Amino acid sequence: MTLEFHRIDFRYTRKAGLFAGFALRIDDPATVLLGPNGAGKSTLMALAASQLAPRQGSVSWRGQTPTGHRGRAAYRRAVAWLPQQVTPVPGLSVREQVAYCGWLKGMSRAEAWQASAGALERVGLAPLADRRSHRLSGGQLRRLGIAGCLAHRSELILMDEPTAGLDPAQRGMFRTLVEDLAGEVSVIVSTHQTEDLAATYRHVVVLDQGRVRFQGGIEAFHALATGPDTGLGTGAGAEAAYTRLVEREA
Repeated sequence: MTLEFHRIDFRYTRKAGLFAGFALRIDDPATVLLGPNGAGKSTLMALAASQLAPRQGSVSWRGQTPTGHRGRAAYRRAVAWLPQQVTPVPGLSVREQVAYCGWLKGMSRAEAWQASAGALERVGLAPLADRRSHRLSGGQLRRLGIAGCLAHRSELILMDEPTAGLDPAQRGMFRTLVEDLAGEVSVIVSTHQTEDLAATYRHVVVLDQGRVRFQGGIEAFHALATGPDTGLGTGAGAEAAYTRLVEREA
């Protein structure tokens, strides 16, 4: 299962080009996209989700591109996007909002309602199914967003800074959920946080200034770190490797 960016050109203004001839192929089911603020992570995720369209080039998932109305609808059923902020829909219960996500992706109301129960169970929100969605905490809203992705049986879930603003307990719960999901669907998570990378992800892409600075396995990434306290699986090791890449290429 491969997500591929084919010679992407994208810019927000005529003068500022963020990606030029950008190419990247990701075929690991548990990938983390690292990079500082302004590196282009959120833009790349939005391009992968077909929420943004490149000026030139294309994005494909398993060879399928979001081209035309039908192609875009099929692509979005397979590729789900969890943005930084999950917004509760006023008046809807937790289960209703998850079912609504399935319906938006083309499921019938009955199919979406049935699928919502299993999706909520999967993310640990089944006991809150009847609660109004606006009453959920920040961490619960992120899990609600994932449930919406699972309801329509997406094959790839893109998560943009999913642990930003969460407390340590919420981050730990979210990381455990991502680890479990990686065995069922492909997951790409963008973040600038390097804690527990080795425990959660198998593949690392480091992005800075619209360019890939590193792509490879978690072991190769940690091997870039130096020092006695920068071994595989430590936060210090990931931070040291990340800092060396970004500073060296700056």
